[in-house]
Formats: sequence, C-alpha cells, structure tokens
Amino acid sequence: MLVSQVMTKNPVYIDPDSSLIETQSLMDKEKIKYLPVLDKNNTLVGIITREDLAKAGPSGATTLDMYEISYLLSQMKVSEVMINKVITVDENETIEEAARIMADKGIDSLPVMNCSVLVGIVTDTDLFNLYQNIFGERHKGVRVIITVDEKPGQIAAIATAISERGGNIVSFVSCEGEDVAHRRDTIKVKGLTKDELEMIIKRIPGVVLDDIRE
Repeated sequence: MLVSQVMTKNPVYIDPDSSLIETQSLMDKEKIKYLPVLDKNNTLVGIITREDLAKAGPSGATTLDMYEISYLLSQMKVSEVMINKVITVDENETIEEAARIMADKGIDSLPVMNCSVLVGIVTDTDLFNLYQNIFGERHKGVRVIITVDEKPGQIAAIATAISERGGNIVSFVSCEGEDVAHRRDTIKVKGLTKDELEMIIKRIPGVVLDDIRE
C-alpha cells in the first residue's frame, strides 16, 4: 500500500506569519494536531504541532491570566516556533516505509510531497486506522491466531481448508514467529462458526492454534 492511498489529501496548512493564537484556533476548528507551514509561494517551510504550541506558551506556574496569555500568543508568529527541518515522504512511497521513518525519528506526522508540492499529510491516526482496516476490526467474524511452520504452501493450505468449508477470509496478517522456523498469522473469517473454524485449523498439518474468538 502506498502513502497516497492512506494520507489525508489537501491538508489544512498555515502561513509562517500567522500568530500562535490563530494557529491554535485553526487546530481546534479542524480537530487536528499538526499543521504544515507554507509560505506565499506555497513552498513547505515548516510544520507546527500542538506540542510546539504548548511549549511556546507560559508554564503552568505562570501568574498571567487568560487574557494576558492570549495576548502573548497573539504576538508570537508561527515562524518563531515551527520545526524548520521538516522530514517528508513522497506520495509514492510505501506506507510501511513511512511508518518506519516515523518510528525511527520519533515523530507523529509526515507531510507528503509530489516533487516540491505538498499533496497530503500522513499521521499516527492514519496508521492506526489502517491497522484496524488490515486486521478487519470493523468486520464481524471469527478471529484466529495461529503459529505456522515456515515452509512453502502453508498459506495456500490454510486458505483452501477454510474456503472448502464455506468460509471467507476478510483479513490475513502474517508476521515473524518466536523463531525462524515459524510465522504467526492472524486471520478473520466470515461464514463459519467459532467451533467450525477451530476444527478446521486443528486439522491442518504444521499449524498450532494460539487463540480464537468472535
């Protein structure tokens, strides 16, 4: 899956000369945590987050009242607080590579580029939504976790056994097992009862049932 298929397209952005109070208001209105910063030439020059706003404001121990705090934020510009060295990702990059970058860099969002043009933003929320989709979380069915011998033909054998009994796989996720000789698969199936799927799985050679639930 590519970043372009997961990202939020045409993201809301802000000008570097905007005040922090304007930035906070825009984030509240749009219910977002990140704002790319574009200059008058629509060039990406930074990114600002709610965390940046919190750091820019007075500490919790301040004696300023709410009006004084608002005035302070209205005098500070985005350009004074934003992150200048923005890490970006190309729209044709894979989503797993984008997730790796975010994890390695400890960031929650990536502006998405088409050459030098901002076309989207991918955030931790987008990844969480994708995670739910991959695992078929919003589909009804029976969910099974199995440990499978690492050898050719295992996935085909599992899919065939399920389909022959009228089951339909709506989600199949495979990852590394506890050792190199095994993989751990999570499958969600419609059209079969929990008991029926359990019986099918237990009859497949080289497969161990770890968990099953509706």
